[in-house]
Amino acid sequence: MAKRSYSLSPIATEATRLLGTRIAVARRERHWSLDELAERVGVSRVTMRKIERGDPTVGLGLAFETAAVLGVPLFDEDPARRRLEVARGADRLAVLPARVRKPTKVNDDF
Repeated sequence: MAKRSYSLSPIATEATRLLGTRIAVARRERHWSLDELAERVGVSRVTMRKIERGDPTVGLGLAFETAAVLGVPLFDEDPARRRLEVARGADRLAVLPARVRKPTKVNDDF
């Protein structure tokens, strides 16, 4: 299977690099080696290096798990606030249609 080629927007690229930098800083502040963090997260050294570089090909879940292991905040640091945001999002989704369809053009010329 061939790899899918895509490009990220500048803001998405910046966000992946920012998260990777925060992860690298937190690891070094804890005096953990790259191998030690990779073992704690359950990934290879190569994957951990990609996470720290902000490589967008790494799974989002792995990057988030690495941040969680290190205590790097992803959104709001307050767990109650994060739960509230999730609940608000769920409430908004509940009133929106489950499926989005393109509007059909109606010919009302009689």
